[in-house]
Amino acid sequence: MTQEFEDISADGEDPEAQLELPEEDQLDLAERLSLRRVPGLSTELEDVSDVEYRKLRLERVVLVSVWTTGSKADAQNALFELKALAETAGSQVLDGLIQRRQRPDPATYIGRGKVGELRDSVITNGADTVICDGELAPAQLRNLEDRVGVKVVDRTALILDIFAQHAKSAEGKTQVELAQLNYLKQRLRGWGGNLSRQVGGRAAGGVGIGGRGPGETRIETDRRRINSRIAILRKKLRELDSTREIKRAERHRRQVPSVAIVGYTNAGKSSLLNKLTDAGVLVENALFATLDPTTRRAQTADGRVYTLTDTVGFVRHLPTDLVEAFRSTLEETNQADLLMHVVDGADPDPQGQITAVRQVLNDIGAGDIREQLVINKCDLADSDQMMILRRHYPDAIFCSARTGQGVSELRERIEQLLPRPEVEIHAIVPWNHGELVDKVHKQGELIFSEYLPEGTEIRARVHGGLAAELTDFLCD
Repeated sequence: MTQEFEDISADGEDPEAQLELPEEDQLDLAERLSLRRVPGLSTELEDVSDVEYRKLRLERVVLVSVWTTGSKADAQNALFELKALAETAGSQVLDGLIQRRQRPDPATYIGRGKVGELRDSVITNGADTVICDGELAPAQLRNLEDRVGVKVVDRTALILDIFAQHAKSAEGKTQVELAQLNYLKQRLRGWGGNLSRQVGGRAAGGVGIGGRGPGETRIETDRRRINSRIAILRKKLRELDSTREIKRAERHRRQVPSVAIVGYTNAGKSSLLNKLTDAGVLVENALFATLDPTTRRAQTADGRVYTLTDTVGFVRHLPTDLVEAFRSTLEETNQADLLMHVVDGADPDPQGQITAVRQVLNDIGAGDIREQLVINKCDLADSDQMMILRRHYPDAIFCSARTGQGVSELRERIEQLLPRPEVEIHAIVPWNHGELVDKVHKQGELIFSEYLPEGTEIRARVHGGLAAELTDFLCD
């Protein structure tokens, strides 16, 4: 990520307008007036044999971003992340442009004088789509699309498209559709005036019963139908969530500790779950490969049982509608006893990943849960970056799910951080109550055991409920 920005233009803005700003709001004039091309973003086709197929399948896109805060490296890393998202969605990235501005233009996202330069890039590269690195207002989306002349997609729509491709379960598909409809209903538009036509009565044009009568426009009808579908999906999610709640309540009743694996998308969470539990979960070098949470049983060295749950990955500026739609899934994180926060140590900005994930955790109410930081992919990371991370996060576990380095240390740390049973007991359990001894092994922390003629003598730490079951067999 050491490429330098290349100025491709310095015109199109009114210098006097810049000088009228208060001094503290002014940026360097040359910075503000420049639209910058970021080299290295083109997706190259290496195998000639698949060129025809990929030309049919892939959208040809130009990326554009507004750099408002942070360093040049931060702006470039953000655009390369947008490139990874676009490629995951099945696009061929042709070009990437960044404009330095105090804030995005309220009408066209980038400065109005730069829209023409963006259109030139689209024409030159033969692109059919522009992807903006931000959530565009409906007016911004419409204005930019009208002026550039091709489809314009914002970051939110791109992430929703990736989720739609990767959703496999009924719950995942329902959650994604709900988020898509919430996004779409604010952005309905039509070509020409076809969505402004009134319907009703004989002129209803197929609307029939259920239309509100004369005067209702086509866009109002579509929005009403979307709202009806949203209500159906929310009801369906409540029904699906009841099954998850039953399983969660059963684990809670049995006092089984839970560990939720959280982190940035493609940080290696599923790989670590497989390494720790032999779960056999899909592992793919792609963003948002995991959407449906997977829970697996694990066991400590002293026999205690706990669960590990692989959760959906996070990303910077995760769409609000998506967080809301996946709230039932994210409850696995809220109710965990320990968060295993996995970070991609080979990423250009691992500290930015940590900040973004912790922000989402705070948004969903999981910010106060105990956290163990895990720096993954150490075998691929730069040694200087590893040194910086070790200095900033001395309590983190450094490991590699691919090579197995540090996994045993991670397993031991998890066992140390699991909640410890609160009641210490000393009992002799008769032979005909062996199920209680089994519960002590699975749910408690065994300190000592010995087989006697009258039963099994045990010293252990157990939860209050199990201690009550052992009351009749306690030693004085």
